[in-house]
Amino acid sequence: MYATEASRYIGAPPAAVYRALLDARAIANWRVPDGMTCRVHEFDVRVGGAFRVSLSYDDGRPGAGKSADRTDTYHGRFAELVPFEKVVEVLRFETDDACFAGTMTLTTTLVPAGTGTTVVMVHEGVPDAVPAAANEAGTRMALANLARWVEAEAEAEAEAEADAEPDR
Repeated sequence: MYATEASRYIGAPPAAVYRALLDARAIANWRVPDGMTCRVHEFDVRVGGAFRVSLSYDDGRPGAGKSADRTDTYHGRFAELVPFEKVVEVLRFETDDACFAGTMTLTTTLVPAGTGTTVVMVHEGVPDAVPAAANEAGTRMALANLARWVEAEAEAEAEAEADAEPDR
């Protein structure tokens, strides 16, 4: 088992980023590495609330996948939710392969940085069978997707607010 850490600046305030961490529709769009599709099966946002998510390989490679052919499914619970600051998830792969068994912890911390947020994601307890480079690359891709998602949402909100203001 090992740990990895990745971070990224996002040009939106912590509140906007926090919302995207706890929205199933957002998760399905950003928490997915390139070449995969995400499906959120369950997402109960509260301390102790459960979630279940599947990531499927788009390229049809036979044999890829920890849970089934071409699919990685994980489930877990929210261990800690600190509004606009931190989300802690405890999760495990759904697998019969002992190499991928074990409980992992994903801690996402939001640090205000000027007009934006630095997002730090720390994976602990990652099974050794998951290549560290692949885990880090997947996390960086997800963070890039998160940045695009949150920044687009913030831009859309700003435009809606501007459109709602009466002309002077």
